[in-house]
Amino acid sequence: MKAARIVVLGVAVAAGGVAALLAGRSSEPPPAPAPVEVTKIDTVDVLVAKGDIALGQAISGKDMQWQQWPTAAASPSFIRRSEKPDAIDALTGAIARSPFVVGEPLREAKLIKANGSGYMAAVLDKGMRAISTEISPETGAGGFILPNDRVDVILSRRDRDAEKAGAGGESHTSETILANIRILAIDQTLGEKDGQKVVIGKTATLELTPRQAETLALSRQLGTLSLALRSLADANEKTLPNDDDRGGRKVGINTVRFGVSTVTAPK
Repeated sequence: MKAARIVVLGVAVAAGGVAALLAGRSSEPPPAPAPVEVTKIDTVDVLVAKGDIALGQAISGKDMQWQQWPTAAASPSFIRRSEKPDAIDALTGAIARSPFVVGEPLREAKLIKANGSGYMAAVLDKGMRAISTEISPETGAGGFILPNDRVDVILSRRDRDAEKAGAGGESHTSETILANIRILAIDQTLGEKDGQKVVIGKTATLELTPRQAETLALSRQLGTLSLALRSLADANEKTLPNDDDRGGRKVGINTVRFGVSTVTAPK
């Protein structure tokens, strides 16, 4: 009987020792994780827009800031701090020829120093002219034409030659005299403001070559001008396929001077 008690006591003592050993091991701190190697990305400071910059806006130092940019993704056209540390001071007062969104890198090709000139002269492309023409909701696509849209200019006028050759009555004709023309402004509006999608204005300012400007000025004396809004899908095309139902005849303005008929075709 005493032997059995001794055996039970021995087993209990052994179990307690094993439990104490396991408890001691569990209290040890876990092994430290293996260090993770962090790859360092090479960056460069580029000049970006601190806020949205509108077309024709004169920018100030508050509109620009330096921001780190991955060197591999930095375009050569970006303004870098290492190359032009005084760029903020140098570009203060420049006019934006295109809009910028917040965080967009600034590019000198989209900025120009006005040197006292107005913003319209600054946003014009080299060699181009700005000329305005009167519009109405009927001749301006109901107000859905916005700055930077592309339009065709249509001249509607009386065809007096057809009236003379006919039996009488009025005869009218219309033709596209200018194609794929950029709208610079509607009245004094240079760009979309506060998300507006319609601008009801009385004057549209167009960007034209000198020859196109002459064509437009003459056309205003001959009849009524209408603007036809072009789709974004064909904004870069001068003409559309199969859109001329006059058998391929070149459109233009027929001017009779001293008995000599001259057709002025747009470029």
